Amino acid sequence: MSFHSPPVKQTPSEVLPAYSARDLTEGGDLAQIVLDGQIYTLRITRAGKLILTK
Repeated sequence: MSFHSPPVKQTPSEVLPAYSARDLTEGGDLAQIVLDGQIYTLRITRAGKLILTK
């Protein structure tokens, strides 16, 4: 005999911020993002994918 409990419903305690990559790149395909003094480059590819590099 096995007992199954219903799945626990999880509600997010906070809503994550969302940013448009198009807004970050101001309509282009590149943006710089700074984290703790390090600069990263966000690139939108021709295929519409995102690449983040240091």
